[in-house]
Amino acid sequence: MDDKSPNGGERGGCIRLQIIEQKQQSDNWGSSILFEPQRLASDPISEADGGNGVLGASRRPAVQAPEKKLTLFALRLAVLEKMASSLGAMGFIWATVVLLGGFAITLDKTDFWFITIILLIEGARIFSRSHELEWQHQATWSLTDAGIDSFRMLRSSSRCLLRRIKDFFHSFSTLQPQRHHDRELKGSTNVPKLTEQKSLGLPSRKWTTSDVPLLPYARWVFLTKNISKLLYWLQLSSASACMSLSLYKLIKQNFGDISKGDSDKRNRKSALNIFYALAFVEAMLFLIEKAYWEWKVIRYKLLEEVNNECELGPSGMVSIKRFFYDAYSKCVNGSIFDGLKMDLVSFGVELLTSESNDEQLIGATILWKFSANERFSGDTLRKIGTSISVMERLVDMLNWKDPQEEEIRRSAAEILSKLAGKKQNSLRVAGIPGAMESISSLLHNSRSCDRAADEICEKEMVHDRENYEFSAFNLLGLLILKKLAHDPDNCAKIGNTRGLLEKIVDFTHAGERLLSANHAAESQILAVKRSLQVVKMLVSTTGTTGKSLRKDISEIVFTISNIREILRYGSKHATLQKLGIEILTSLALEEDATERIGSTGGVLKELFHILLNEESEVQNHVRVVAGEALSMLACESERNCNRILKLNMLAKLVEGLQHPDLRINAARILRNLCTYAGTDHFIELREVTAAAHTVLRAIMSEENKLQEVMLGLAAQIFRFMSSQESSIMFEQTSIKEKDLAKKLVQIMKQYQHPPIRVPRIRRFTIELTIWMMKDKEKNVHIFKDLGMERELENVEETTSELESFNIFSGTIGLSRHSTTVHSLVDTALDLLANAPNPATKHRI
Repeated sequence: MDDKSPNGGERGGCIRLQIIEQKQQSDNWGSSILFEPQRLASDPISEADGGNGVLGASRRPAVQAPEKKLTLFALRLAVLEKMASSLGAMGFIWATVVLLGGFAITLDKTDFWFITIILLIEGARIFSRSHELEWQHQATWSLTDAGIDSFRMLRSSSRCLLRRIKDFFHSFSTLQPQRHHDRELKGSTNVPKLTEQKSLGLPSRKWTTSDVPLLPYARWVFLTKNISKLLYWLQLSSASACMSLSLYKLIKQNFGDISKGDSDKRNRKSALNIFYALAFVEAMLFLIEKAYWEWKVIRYKLLEEVNNECELGPSGMVSIKRFFYDAYSKCVNGSIFDGLKMDLVSFGVELLTSESNDEQLIGATILWKFSANERFSGDTLRKIGTSISVMERLVDMLNWKDPQEEEIRRSAAEILSKLAGKKQNSLRVAGIPGAMESISSLLHNSRSCDRAADEICEKEMVHDRENYEFSAFNLLGLLILKKLAHDPDNCAKIGNTRGLLEKIVDFTHAGERLLSANHAAESQILAVKRSLQVVKMLVSTTGTTGKSLRKDISEIVFTISNIREILRYGSKHATLQKLGIEILTSLALEEDATERIGSTGGVLKELFHILLNEESEVQNHVRVVAGEALSMLACESERNCNRILKLNMLAKLVEGLQHPDLRINAARILRNLCTYAGTDHFIELREVTAAAHTVLRAIMSEENKLQEVMLGLAAQIFRFMSSQESSIMFEQTSIKEKDLAKKLVQIMKQYQHPPIRVPRIRRFTIELTIWMMKDKEKNVHIFKDLGMERELENVEETTSELESFNIFSGTIGLSRHSTTVHSLVDTALDLLANAPNPATKHRI
């Protein structure tokens, strides 16, 4: 049992154990959901293929956000920065108003130039400081390098100085004016990814700010990504010079000769000490800030630590650096507490709506990594799922087919695949206008293009097929559809989307070459598997939606033939075979689809081949679903029953009644053949009477579902036997008719009300009772003495719709029995009432 309350907390502090219902061996095989009603599960959607379920996310404890270390670091830096800036402002005011304004004439020549130089240096530093963050921020727009580690970059730069000089002269000599057609956006056939495009310098309509050459020559020196480094070192040198000059004057105290009676020079020394002290403390604070910065970033490797804790991978350093610069900028330019309000998820959402491809990719990557991380997925998906604008943006990105935007598109698809795993979010995603069409755009299949040869496919194939990873998008599209299909409303939207069903079915194609290969491509097999899973979920939908979907999917001419190929050549892929057979079973709920399956050459034969194949015990679950499919195809279909009889499988099915894993479905198939094959095959069906011994023993010894199907088969088998043959059969099995009668009455007493697990057991019991009383009057008296009449009257009072159907779709009954339970009860009661009194008959 679930030990959590809806909000994720434990109820009442008590401990609850999960109780697993034990099944008998006879119930392990053949209990298809189509042969008994199923109550709708109240559990949330559970994700497959590495997804995160809602319930699992709610049970996980809250995780400390690693980026808090960066926002706290930014706050501390901002405190030092603002303290230094405040002291610098005071020093400027003091120097300009008090010293240069009041004592400029009386100042010693040395002090005058020291003050002037310090002010110039500080002015340069303040100017460079005010623009450094802007340049650093622009430098992080590049995905290839966002330099923050200044010392490390300096060491790196010194090692390649000669190479840079060579590049400088080479660029000077080879630089040519850019021609007009080079600025045009051209489809690239060798650069499928955004980062590769940037590294190879391919043309784009927009400049990347980190690569803008401010001057026509000396490109490396004047690139924006290097300007921030120049400003950084300018600040360090300015602060060091200011600190050295101020300290020198504070130590020397050589402020010139101050006469005692000279009132103009009376306060000059104090004023100068105050100014030099302010300049010294300001420069010292700035250098402390830089030392703290470098110690945390270079020595302590704070950014790498946060990146590792966030599990963003090597490429995540770009995102972490960009996040830190933004947080630091907010702390410096606004309140020092503004940066504390930032988090990586909100940061990713903000970048996702940007117009820059680099920023979009950074934002999409952050959200994708966090949504796939078990520690952060709950909070991330909750924030994304509650923002319709963000989900609309993600859905819109699915339509982007430019090779330069491939990574962004894939990240958006990954995020949506996680979102679709949460029930409330899946409904929101599917409710976005055009969402299904956008998801459909992920399903690119060259086979469907060659087959349809329409304009849309031709446009999609403009880009290079080899480099653009269509298979990855195919898998993501199918995964999203699979998760959305958990909800019937979404299934209806999938079915109503033009061309989407055809695309899904087309992915179920797997020929002999693929299925028989020893080393088949994993992505191809996975695409077939996911497409089959989606089709299975669609055709198993209940209600009018399911009926419509089964009709539409069965009318697609490739559906059944694709599944036939999987049955024929997929012996190495049991999972694919099982999914394909389950699709056929669900499609058989519709009469037209049943006929299409039966008339498709080889389908019934392949199903029997799988059912009666004993080569490997591992395939038992596939054999079971094959038996269920054959049972459904033979139910109320005279044509399919005739086709099955032509395959000469009766003898093998009779043998299958003794096989532990096959007997339930073998009994179902035989009963349907006896019931619906028609009177023209009476002689052929008499072969089934060979199973009478096995059936009787199962009725007497088994319980639950196996007992139910054997009762149903017995009532049909005995129709092909004469009274004499049945008597011989009872003698051979050492089971007396009285013993069988006792067992039938016992079953009626055991099931006083219609059971859900075996909804037809009372019906089959009454049918067998009627057969036993029709030919032999002594059996009537036996049933009377055992109290069968009382049990039949109880059936009249407790009969429900549950007992009126052969098959079910969820809680909806399908294929109503031609004879009602009340009619059977009336027949049995008439036989009991009209039986002659044994004593009267003896006197006559």
